Amino acid sequence: MNTHMILSEGAAVGGGSGGNGGSAIFIIGYVAFLLLIVYFLFIKPSKKQRKEQEELMNSIKPGDTIMTTSGFYGTVIGMDDDTVIVEFGNNKNCRIPMHKKAIAEVEKPEEAVKEDAEEEKSSKKIGKKKEN
Repeated sequence: MNTHMILSEGAAVGGGSGGNGGSAIFIIGYVAFLLLIVYFLFIKPSKKQRKEQEELMNSIKPGDTIMTTSGFYGTVIGMDDDTVIVEFGNNKNCRIPMHKKAIAEVEKPEEAVKEDAEEEKSSKKIGKKKEN
């Protein structure tokens, strides 16, 4: 008799089978929320980084100074579709063909001139003293 009372009270408190619909909606919403978090934290940033890397690879031209993924600095002297010929150091005989994906950074010659001019301006401002 006690078990029958406990079961009937549990059914009355739980709302019977009508209470399960609300929990199913909550679970679906929770899973959708987690999927949105995964998308915005992992998938979208990696797509953006991949797009920036492709733009970098397409902007490489002979004469650009590059840094490889292994940390070597060199100058691009020739290109194919996927291969870049890079000259390392002052030795003009050290020319190595490498894959475009092995390039980590690109510095255009125009950018280097602009950066040098900005550094000179800032050093002149720092070096000046106020005259009274």
